Amino acid sequence: MGESSAAEAGDDELDRIEVWRDGLWRLSMARHGPTLGFAYLEPIRHVPHLEDLEGDEARTFGPAIAKASEMLKQASGAGLVYAYVFGGGIPHLHVHLAPNTPEGVLNTALIAGEIGERSLPSGATEIISKDHPDLPEAEVAAVIERVRELMAS
Repeated sequence: MGESSAAEAGDDELDRIEVWRDGLWRLSMARHGPTLGFAYLEPIRHVPHLEDLEGDEARTFGPAIAKASEMLKQASGAGLVYAYVFGGGIPHLHVHLAPNTPEGVLNTALIAGEIGERSLPSGATEIISKDHPDLPEAEVAAVIERVRELMAS
């Protein structure tokens, strides 16, 4: 899908798949987890933090996040899509887009209930739920494909 980026380098490690891109942004989705449609919106260019967006990236950030959120909402059936931007950890801007479905799995603490951490080989940390098991892969894959279709339209 075009030129490689630092964001793409994490796809295998985080078990995510790219579902959409334009000249400035890419949307990838997790293939496992306790929510339907967990996604990452990232600039193609290496941008360390939100405040480092420039020109067309800054101008298109709002439309890109709005479109991705709406498509995730439609595809997953969620009533709400949370958006999280964490400034630490990995110095590459990525917005976590998390449909709150099944209802109640997410809250303002990222995920409801007891959480744990899993260290990844890169040094990053994945937040995992101890209370909500990963959803069936086929169900997650169906939402991924629906978002891919919606983002292309």
